[in-house]
Amino acid sequence: MSRAALLLLADGRFPAGGHAHSGGVEAAVAHKAVHDTDSLEAFCRGRLHTTGLTTAGLAAAAAAGLDPLLLDDAADARTPVPALRAVARRLGRQMLRAARATFPSAALEELAAVRPQGAHQPVVLGLAARAAGLAPVDAAYAAAYENIGGPATAAVRLLSLDPLDASGLLARLGPEADDVAQAAADAATRALTEGLDVLPSASSPLLDITGEQHAAWTVRLFAS
Repeated sequence: MSRAALLLLADGRFPAGGHAHSGGVEAAVAHKAVHDTDSLEAFCRGRLHTTGLTTAGLAAAAAAGLDPLLLDDAADARTPVPALRAVARRLGRQMLRAARATFPSAALEELAAVRPQGAHQPVVLGLAARAAGLAPVDAAYAAAYENIGGPATAAVRLLSLDPLDASGLLARLGPEADDVAQAAADAATRALTEGLDVLPSASSPLLDITGEQHAAWTVRLFAS
């Protein structure tokens, strides 16, 4: 196992399309819910403990070896808004393309054949982590970090925030991200014997609502 693989998967420059998405913060900025570093930190914290926990659980479960097709169905059930399901699959398709080139594996090839339009991104992330020899908790870390790193980076552009403030925000949220990743990995371990229902299913209705609204905008900086 190479820890460098974890850094690569968590790197915003990994060619998986994440840089084009704001994780809901563009809509939050438009609604004045996010307008400075403090409100951005509150937004990222809320996202981490809801959407972040759920996606980290799915990624950890895929890395643990659970059936990716069943996990893809579970991700669908945990993503009630059509616009966000479409985004998750589009990101999954892009990540699958990058992962197949970077960490070749039979499991990634099989998923690409069965889900040509894309599986949910955290499921692909977990399979990529497994192909890279990483542990379920590593996949959970990558998913948790992505759920706060993406919005923080997007907010720098949207609000002209000081990038140093955004970095400090992410550092402050680090211990909470650790807790979320560990909880997600623990749930994935339980899911091996108890079934997928034990995976996190925390929701964020406001993110769902604004995600659907954002998809209807004719002019926007980010795809989601």
